[in-house]
Amino acid sequence: MVKEIIERIDSQQLSDALSERYLSYAVSTIVSRALPDVRDGLKPVHRRILYSMLRQKLSPNAAFRKCATVVGDVLGHYHPHGDSSVYDAMVRLAQDFSVRYPLIDGQGNFGNIDGDPQAAYRYTESKMTDAAMLIMEGLDEDSVDMMPNFDGTTMEPVVMPGAFPNLLANGGMGIAVGMATNIPTHNVAEVCDALTLVVDKPDATTAQIMKKMVGPDFPTGGVLIDFFDTIVKNYDTGRGAFRVRARWEIEELERGTYQVVVTEIPYGIVKSKLVEQIATLIDGKKLPLVDDVIDESTTDVRIVITPKSKNIPADKMMAHLFAMTDLESRFNMNFNVIDSNGAPRVMPIGDVLREFIAHQKSVLLRRTTWRLNNIARRLEILGGLLVVYLNLDRVIEIIRTEDDAKAVLVAEFNLTDIQVEAILNTRLRSLRKLEEMEIKREDAALREEQRQLQELMASPDMQNDQLKAWFADIKKRYDKKTTLGRRRTTWTEQTEEIVVDADEFIEKEPLTIILSTMGWIRAAKGHLDLNALDMKFKEGDELQFAFHAMSTDKINLFASGGKMFTLSANELPSARGFGESVRMMADIGADETIVRAFVLDMRAKYLVVGRHGVGFVVSGENCLAQTRNGKQVMNVDAKNPAIMCVPVSGDMVAMSGSNDKLLIFATSEIPEMSRGKGVILQKYNAERTYVLDVMFFDASDGFGWTTGRGTTKLADWKPWVARRASQGRTIPIGFPRSGKFGK
Repeated sequence: MVKEIIERIDSQQLSDALSERYLSYAVSTIVSRALPDVRDGLKPVHRRILYSMLRQKLSPNAAFRKCATVVGDVLGHYHPHGDSSVYDAMVRLAQDFSVRYPLIDGQGNFGNIDGDPQAAYRYTESKMTDAAMLIMEGLDEDSVDMMPNFDGTTMEPVVMPGAFPNLLANGGMGIAVGMATNIPTHNVAEVCDALTLVVDKPDATTAQIMKKMVGPDFPTGGVLIDFFDTIVKNYDTGRGAFRVRARWEIEELERGTYQVVVTEIPYGIVKSKLVEQIATLIDGKKLPLVDDVIDESTTDVRIVITPKSKNIPADKMMAHLFAMTDLESRFNMNFNVIDSNGAPRVMPIGDVLREFIAHQKSVLLRRTTWRLNNIARRLEILGGLLVVYLNLDRVIEIIRTEDDAKAVLVAEFNLTDIQVEAILNTRLRSLRKLEEMEIKREDAALREEQRQLQELMASPDMQNDQLKAWFADIKKRYDKKTTLGRRRTTWTEQTEEIVVDADEFIEKEPLTIILSTMGWIRAAKGHLDLNALDMKFKEGDELQFAFHAMSTDKINLFASGGKMFTLSANELPSARGFGESVRMMADIGADETIVRAFVLDMRAKYLVVGRHGVGFVVSGENCLAQTRNGKQVMNVDAKNPAIMCVPVSGDMVAMSGSNDKLLIFATSEIPEMSRGKGVILQKYNAERTYVLDVMFFDASDGFGWTTGRGTTKLADWKPWVARRASQGRTIPIGFPRSGKFGK
């Protein structure tokens, strides 16, 4: 027995088995879960929810029913997955801040724009909206294929037939395996105009189409800031990004003050987190133009932003907020959908519209064929009823006396099975209603309708006219003059950006910057006496740098790794405590030391020096770091870290090394660079020797050094003058043993 089992075991590489199974999983996720169909804009779970609600007769005119009932029916008949996935999908279709035209009318707590979750499905109720009914219009007219459900007990539609352009109207998002989709919402009236254009002109360009659609129309409104060419390019490729800003207005207050009120926020932004983000930046002194933010929203969005001063222009304050917060966000569009062949692909807008039109034409032909079959069947029955009317007494006699009345009727009046069945199933009370004129009138009307439908089936132009009539009817229902149909997101051609220098609005006041050896920084108000500082430090810590600054200054830190880090003086913590670690404000490595802290002068030049006597001059503009990652100025290595940053302040430079040599040379010999390793400033023969100090001076003022006993001037310093990269000469008599030029 064991031998037989072993003989039936197939050998397969694990990698092959995994790839085969993972591919099956990926395809299932893409097609059956994550991506919407281009024809109805629905994922399978959404389609099954709507079909279940249609079966339960939850039309817009019906009473609300518990969501638990709908979820249970969807799980039991169509979608055997988790109840939370079905309910979450159902909730999204009811949220007017998530979809542009809700497909479900919800009653109860369905969440809100603040990110609060919905109530459990046992507490909420729902029914369908008019848009949902439009999506399923014609479903009972054999307009689309039906397929067995997961257990074969019932049938469900493969795709919805309705002419409502749901994919573009409500968009969609989803993450599959190896691909994702993110489709914005649009205005239905504009989409109908675009569809009409493509029906008349199938080869319409994207630019022509976008003149009808004008880009996304988000349910939360906002302002679309982009060039028209950018919008066209995004829709032409099916991928791209849109800049969306909040809508705001100025409210005048007394005494010339004002406040800004934000009434619409970008799509997909959680309002509570946005307000929290702005408040956090205000507390962190990252928004110097803003004094406060208050959320006064009720059912409508109302975020009140107060400026620091009435003299701050509102447009400059908002430009700074747009740059720093989610009041401006980017919507990354990706038209990745399942096409009519069942394959996932990214589609340009023209292909999306053409596929939808082709689907609607197929629906039109199938509905027309269904109606023609019904007309033919009814005409056949009317012919039989006319026989009954003309021979009523004989028909009644046959039915009363004959054992096989059906066979006799067929033989005597040359009737078909359908006609005989209709006659036999006619109730007695209906016999009195049979009138020759009425039967002939209905027969004539049906034959005229049959003729028109046959002409429709044979004429592509008439089919196009019918499609345009459908689109016109939908446009009329959702006209831009209606509350639901009005365009919410307005488009503004991108203009020159407002450049905001927040520093010009910072109150200028004197500060004393204090930095400890362990990297704790703080700013004391006023210019304190640097020689008599009475500051407390953490145990084992002590003062490293102290200098005067203004609140509008930029404070630069030069680290041994060769990077410059820039901090705003007004954002530094107060001196009431020990301050904060600079490593929380800038990404300074734990193994790096801070070589120099100073007030950055953009017009100045600085000499940066490595341990073994290499360096170069860098301008102040090139020392400004824009991010907390810092700016790499000097290229260093473990053996030659950066150890000095000295402002250039004279035409001569003096250098002393641990080899007890002094070298003086002209400042002009040092090259100016924006970044690099530098050149040799003073030459050292041994690897253990290094730079001790660097000092600039003017030749006209002479050379000297300062100790605790005062300043010493060297009468003749010319012997120590040489070319850059020389070793120099032994230090003069009386030179400080520390090798430093200053005390």
